[in-house]
Amino acid sequence: MPRVEMAAVNQCSGNSRGLYQPRVAGAQWANGAMGNARWTGVRLRDVLDRAGVKAGAVAVRFNGLDEPVVDGAPDFMKSLAIDHARDGEVMIAFAMNGEQLPLLNGFPLRVIVPGWFSTYWVKMLNDIEVLNAPDDNYWMKTAYRIPDTQGASVKPGQTGFGTLPINRMVPRSFFTNVADTATVKPGAPVPVRGIAFGGDCGVSQVDLSADGGKSWQKTALGPDEGTYGFRQWNAQATAPAAGTLTLAVRCTNTKGMVQPLEPNWNGAGFMRNVIERVALKVA
Repeated sequence: MPRVEMAAVNQCSGNSRGLYQPRVAGAQWANGAMGNARWTGVRLRDVLDRAGVKAGAVAVRFNGLDEPVVDGAPDFMKSLAIDHARDGEVMIAFAMNGEQLPLLNGFPLRVIVPGWFSTYWVKMLNDIEVLNAPDDNYWMKTAYRIPDTQGASVKPGQTGFGTLPINRMVPRSFFTNVADTATVKPGAPVPVRGIAFGGDCGVSQVDLSADGGKSWQKTALGPDEGTYGFRQWNAQATAPAAGTLTLAVRCTNTKGMVQPLEPNWNGAGFMRNVIERVALKVA
């Protein structure tokens, strides 16, 4: 079958959950529950076409060889709407960064759903089922759901809101060479660099603030490795004569979505993408 390649970010739905206030239950991730790789495989659309899909198909469900780690837990399965599954971008990968897919990354096959959170990237794929009705299995109907609100955000203790399955990623950007523990010299130039991604589309621009978000300057973007991959950025700031150099970074994606100044909140700790800040001591 025709092979395809794509660089795409694989990000946990709860990436950065440990930074939520008030604290929420679950794995207390900082910003490291994500990665970027070049995936090689075949289009899911081509596999479905070869198998034959009957009229009336609604969704495509994926299951893997993994088993529940807790007795009695439901088998992990995820599904995509039929049109999404057939969009030509969703793929079945057998290689990662030019080598056989590692076991921890889903050997022998995994689903790649570019621009969507990794809950849909089913590992150790061994079963694809075409459904003629919406998928009502536990992992679609009950788990991995977000408030149906702007930014998937609600107030702690709030009830009575609708939910929907988590889906598209949102833009994010990060510092990779500076942290709150760093010290810079008064008046010194401070090179700053990092990574960004647009979520479900590409990166339009990345801006840096050296005054805590009051003003912004465009950064220089590195090579474009593809719509769904990390994009490197770099810039330079100047430390003040004394006090603190407060840096902030924000990404704008090609759909015009900008990272928010204030964090969202929901009980599952999903979809955090607030503007990142670091405060460097001047001494």
